[in-house]
Amino acid sequence: MADVGVGKEMYSELRRDLAPQLPAFLLKQRWFGGKARRIKSADVTDVVPIRMPGSEAFVLMIKVTYEDNAEESYAMPLLRAVGSAVTPELEASGLKQEPDEAGAVVLIDALKNEEFLRSLLSLIQEKASVPGEKGELRAFQTTAYPRLSPSTVNDLRPKPVGAEQSNSSIIYGHHLILKFFRRIQEGINPDLEIGKFLTEKTSFANVPPLAGSLEYFTRDGKQMVQGILQQFVPNEGDAWSFTLESLAPFYDSAAKHLSDGPEPTGDQHQRGESILEFARASIDPYLAATEILARRTAEMHLALASEARDPSFAPEPFTMEFQRTLEQSIRELMARVFAVLRDKMSTLPEEWRRKAADLAGKEQTIASRFQAALDRPIHATRTRIHGDYHLGQVLRTGSDFMIIDFEGEPARPIAERRVKRSPLQDVAGMLRSFHYAAFAPLLGENKMQAEDARKMSKWADVWNALVADRFLAKYFETASAATFLPQSREETQVILDLHLLEKAIYELGYELNNRPTWVGIPLQGISKLLSE
Repeated sequence: MADVGVGKEMYSELRRDLAPQLPAFLLKQRWFGGKARRIKSADVTDVVPIRMPGSEAFVLMIKVTYEDNAEESYAMPLLRAVGSAVTPELEASGLKQEPDEAGAVVLIDALKNEEFLRSLLSLIQEKASVPGEKGELRAFQTTAYPRLSPSTVNDLRPKPVGAEQSNSSIIYGHHLILKFFRRIQEGINPDLEIGKFLTEKTSFANVPPLAGSLEYFTRDGKQMVQGILQQFVPNEGDAWSFTLESLAPFYDSAAKHLSDGPEPTGDQHQRGESILEFARASIDPYLAATEILARRTAEMHLALASEARDPSFAPEPFTMEFQRTLEQSIRELMARVFAVLRDKMSTLPEEWRRKAADLAGKEQTIASRFQAALDRPIHATRTRIHGDYHLGQVLRTGSDFMIIDFEGEPARPIAERRVKRSPLQDVAGMLRSFHYAAFAPLLGENKMQAEDARKMSKWADVWNALVADRFLAKYFETASAATFLPQSREETQVILDLHLLEKAIYELGYELNNRPTWVGIPLQGISKLLSE
């Protein structure tokens, strides 16, 4: 497909026709991440044609400029519909060009077209390079491609996965899955980099092996990852859904126990033993699964720390310079979140306003806690980590788990996501996810009545503590000899607590901006961490 090209005339026409339409069009797309910002302009920076039988298709590279002059790049795969193929629905949802002799011309989402999806996979099969006007789309295979892909990919029927999100995924038969990035950024996407490393340089088997990639290169050598191709792993859904399903019988036991007798009393340990006695049948299977997840998490971290000769993955010691940078990053996060907290205080659910006001008055106390943790040397190494680790990033596969999505937090720049950190940051992310799962039925969108939630919260606390303790015990047992763990239990706890608090503050900012009805979960989490 290297002979496919785009003419300057086509490039100029698309730039002229689409630029006025793009801002309004982008705001309607579920995958567009800038809906909360004011768009100044959106321009076509390149057009990469994709060969298809009987149709014209392109991947458009779009640069979006916001009112604050910040810029983002997006990839838009489009198919040209002409004349009788243009239905009123397509005309309403697509991008319009000047009509030609065949009639109206509309550009529509190509990721809904089977032939286009086949063409993307064929690019990787052929290791093709497709020139655009300003750059080039190149396809690569990993060393695992021959064993992961059938001899011909033409027979693999493509099927888009689920609802449109920030990225788009396509399953090919039951063999491969392509993640197509809608927002593309300059640099090496960690999802590609880590996936390739784990596939080619380690024996860790609990990630989907990487088969290949699509990457866009500008004429001046800038690299942007457009898509990654992995082995498709049959699964029963993510670990978040699995956890909520496991919690249902636990809360059924709680409701029965509360209706049969008084609430458990005594100290936390006695309450925990009382609750566990009534709910053992429902919680023991999940605790066994938690041990497996903890072991896989530790094995992932050991694999990521296993190559001392690769500068991108070799473990590095903590330094005071890195710790000062981390503290500054946390201070900036706190400043943003606490400003939003004060601004939105009056709009929060009434039952959380007092706790929110109390927290707002503790900003300096919390900042001092971070400073105290990072002012002293940390005797451990930093490694590459998952970076956005929670129950939604793990697939349940029968009696085991598969870890996915090593992209990191998409809101952060790629360079920041590639920085080596303590693996305990991932551990903290999973512990916070357990807390979310425990309290989601009580404090989330479909929450219980206040009195029922108060009674049930003791059960949630016990479930969360039991699961967290079991996860930590197996994690530390598996990773006990790793240099990324401090030698002392006290220092380990300091780093873990630091990342737990940082994550809970990040969650608070997210809920304030996106799901105010869930704000009670991070507020409660922060309160508990401060009290400890």
